[in-house]
Amino acid sequence: MLTTKAVFYYNKIKNKVDLKLLTFLILFLNVKLEIKIPVIVLFTLVQFNFKFGFSLKNSRLPLFYPLMIVIAAFNWLISSNYANINYSLLVLAGLAFWGLCILAVHQVKLAVDRNEPAVIHQTILAFFVINAVFSFGNLFLIFLETHAINPYTYQGQLQKYFIGTGDYVRGITFDISTTNALLNGFGVIYFLTRKNAPMLFVCMATLLLTGSNFLNLVVVSILLLLFAFKTNKYQKSLVVICLVFLAVFMAKISPQNNKYTSETIAHLFHKELYPNKPLPATNLLPLTYRPDSILNPEERRQKKAQIFIDSIYVVNHPKNLIINKATDIYKTESGHIEIKGDDINSAPFQSSTETPAEQKPLISFISLHKQELPISGTSNDVPEIPGKLMGFMQTATFLKQHLGKLATGAGMGNFSSKLAFRATGLGFAGGYPHKLVYINHSFLVNHLDLYLNFFSKRSGFHSLTNSPFSVYDQLLAEYGIIGLLVFAIYYLGFFTRHHKVLTYGLPILLLMLAAFFIEYWFEQLSVMIFFELLLLLDIKEHQTLKPLSNEF
Repeated sequence: MLTTKAVFYYNKIKNKVDLKLLTFLILFLNVKLEIKIPVIVLFTLVQFNFKFGFSLKNSRLPLFYPLMIVIAAFNWLISSNYANINYSLLVLAGLAFWGLCILAVHQVKLAVDRNEPAVIHQTILAFFVINAVFSFGNLFLIFLETHAINPYTYQGQLQKYFIGTGDYVRGITFDISTTNALLNGFGVIYFLTRKNAPMLFVCMATLLLTGSNFLNLVVVSILLLLFAFKTNKYQKSLVVICLVFLAVFMAKISPQNNKYTSETIAHLFHKELYPNKPLPATNLLPLTYRPDSILNPEERRQKKAQIFIDSIYVVNHPKNLIINKATDIYKTESGHIEIKGDDINSAPFQSSTETPAEQKPLISFISLHKQELPISGTSNDVPEIPGKLMGFMQTATFLKQHLGKLATGAGMGNFSSKLAFRATGLGFAGGYPHKLVYINHSFLVNHLDLYLNFFSKRSGFHSLTNSPFSVYDQLLAEYGIIGLLVFAIYYLGFFTRHHKVLTYGLPILLLMLAAFFIEYWFEQLSVMIFFELLLLLDIKEHQTLKPLSNEF
């Protein structure tokens, strides 16, 4: 009886959802390479089809991928490093990554080709439902651990959560929260266009819970553009509700994120946060009552010293505090009547002063290579401009000084890529065999040095604005002007040639163009495949181009 019912419901779901595609998305988007690689190999073998359909005209898949392999192989052959076994193995790993990208987009294209659009839409909806369950599950576990109604304002446990609570909302991918944020950014635009209000609000709520200020800003900007140019009255009302969600989250759920965003923007444009205005009300409080998140390093030191002095005073003058244990009301030495509660100045409510385990290898590396690191090895000062901007400036300076590398770049893993960071053996983006460690000197004195300077310091400097990670930077630095042109023509061009008929695809493309500034997404082997699924589906629904020709 139970078996019969199980088969019945399985067949019912199977007719509405492509379970093979859903399984592929869930597993391939997982953060672990040891899951991604077997999954793509298994699906490739099960669907034994290698008709990729690459073509110079009307290519079935983006020609960008094989051309990147060609550029990387060319750089490898003409470089003086091809005899270095460690570098050769790094390049082979990089070529394998591009190969996995081809296999993954091929699987998605096969799924889009074999299914009706309605089935793919239901599969996408199922994915977002599952991801939301996992995301809210992440938050529920935090509730259980902290016993706090709002962990975004909870400063206990050495401020483990507080402003960084969103970092733990990782969803079904178990990846960094930025990945979850971007996926839900896609969902917000996708479900708005399809007028699915419940799922729109689910994706918007999940996006906000990840606490990604940059992606919040980009998604809201795109929503405002859609509000002005490409929505009906019903959709405009949904946009307004999403904006209310954002306002409530920033004002009530995570007010410190609001302040952090304002300070980041001010720092980005070299402006004072409150020019010609009185200080915020929090600065009128005694130093010991202000949260660490709003204090500069000198104020934090003063706060710790004052707390120590106050604790010594309490020990030596216990009679100066009159406490009514029955009502938890007490009178301070100055005569103020206050209600007893958690002491935010006590140790559990302060950031840990110990160096986190993940930062210790960075600090050791800096100490070992101090003479070679022009930024992190010479000063503890914080640069006046964001690390992201400094990264682009480093790339421009490098290419200006090495004009011979302007055309095809410095080569794979030699300047700006996830692979370059991984190959350091410092634990970036997963493990790497110690015996195979490879660090190019140009990478060492530029992007690696820049990253070490910010991410070996306290967590307040660990932001997207200080990370040199960027697809644009990677393409220009390691694949040169030709790499950027190939990306523009054979990747972006693959999708934008359909711009007249794209619906949700066009605003999602705008979101992805912004997201390319904050991570090496192609090497992550996750977000790009979901982006490509959405765009390929949108194209199929409005296909107008001629059949393929000149395939290879």
